[in-house]
Amino acid sequence: MSHERNITRLDAFTYRELIKNDPIMLIPAGAVEQHGPHMPLGVDMMLSTKMAELVAENIDALVSPTVTTGYKSQQRSGGGNHIVGSFGFDAATVIGICRTFVQEFARHGFKRIAFVNGHYENYQFIYEGVDLALRDLAGRSMPQVMLLSYWDFVTEEVISRLYPDGFPGWDVEHGGVMETSLMLEYFPDLVRMERVMDLPAADLPLYDLLPVDPTLTPESGCLSSAREASAEKGRILAGSIVSGIVDALRSRFMV
Repeated sequence: MSHERNITRLDAFTYRELIKNDPIMLIPAGAVEQHGPHMPLGVDMMLSTKMAELVAENIDALVSPTVTTGYKSQQRSGGGNHIVGSFGFDAATVIGICRTFVQEFARHGFKRIAFVNGHYENYQFIYEGVDLALRDLAGRSMPQVMLLSYWDFVTEEVISRLYPDGFPGWDVEHGGVMETSLMLEYFPDLVRMERVMDLPAADLPLYDLLPVDPTLTPESGCLSSAREASAEKGRILAGSIVSGIVDALRSRFMV
């Protein structure tokens, strides 16, 4: 399994040959979104792509072009789309992109497809895109499609180990320990830990308010502090994520 896995770095002839082996297609889905003063706007697209590539190295899978711009940042899970630096597509656009990806990969001959989501707000719109694509394909060769968000594969044991003072929840982890640790492990040159704003976790209401009240989002744009992030934690997190996703794919797709 030493060949290139990301099809954007393959030529069309090599790609067509690899499809003959009936691989799984992994579709990373991210976003362009602010992650505070210490990380770049591309965190979600970069991490979803990296997790997909790491999974692909462990099974017979290829990695699709990344869904780079996702659904609008929400205040209770991403700081909010009012913050300059976040680029939000509307639901119809995200649905349409995901629908087209499934249709195209079905046309190419893939029978097993999995979305590897790295942006909290994307999930339901990926789901809708897949559902509509499968309706379009009804009566023809229809692939099985799995939808997953990579953080759901961090085990309770790892959470207890890395969050000894209590786990705030994945929604409040925006720009916090998990994402920052993974970035320190895989893209350290893009992280500036000296710029981390060590603020308390966001205390947001249990409802959404429109128009958004900007004062509810912490000054950092992050919803929890990344002060305790480290590359070592990134390695631990990635190990849990990759093994969990591989197990899920094997159990459902019988790899």
